[in-house]
Amino acid sequence: MVRRNEQRRAALVDAAIEVLAGEGARGLTFRAVDTAAAVPAGTASNYFANRDDLLTQAGARVYERLQPDEATIARQRAAGRDRETYVELMRELVGRVASFRTGYLALLELRLEATRRPELRKVLTERVRADVDANVAYHEASGLPGDAMAVKLLMLTLNWLIVEQLTLPDVFTEAEREQLVTAAVERIVAAD
Repeated sequence: MVRRNEQRRAALVDAAIEVLAGEGARGLTFRAVDTAAAVPAGTASNYFANRDDLLTQAGARVYERLQPDEATIARQRAAGRDRETYVELMRELVGRVASFRTGYLALLELRLEATRRPELRKVLTERVRADVDANVAYHEASGLPGDAMAVKLLMLTLNWLIVEQLTLPDVFTEAEREQLVTAAVERIVAAD
């Protein structure tokens, strides 16, 4: 019987994210999740049908937590519609994603695990595809310069910059990262 206490489930999934980031997918066990969540042994097994269920829910939760809050969305909607504004939006995005270090590292682990687990690959593919489509739609409605291809290229470029920042933070200084975001927008997004 799968338990329904949604607060407990969320705490367990958040603990799973921490385990994935710290121990990798091989370290993700129900016992490790119970320990990270500081709950009695056996609790996670009451909430998740199996390890695949836990992996899938951890992936979904990372995306939930990466979504900008309403204040950020309102600020973005009220901002200008030029490349300088675009640069600031991309800097904010990189900062927001990088500030959830364990979530992004867990997501990288999930992506690697998805190469071996077709169900997880299916879920992540659907989620990432929906994320790409939502970003393109938001961009097209925003009036910012650039097209769908620019949005996709920026996503790919900035995702790797975030990987560098989280895994090898000394490769680029903070100033260099700022310059790289600016250069990416200026070179990818056509001037109006």
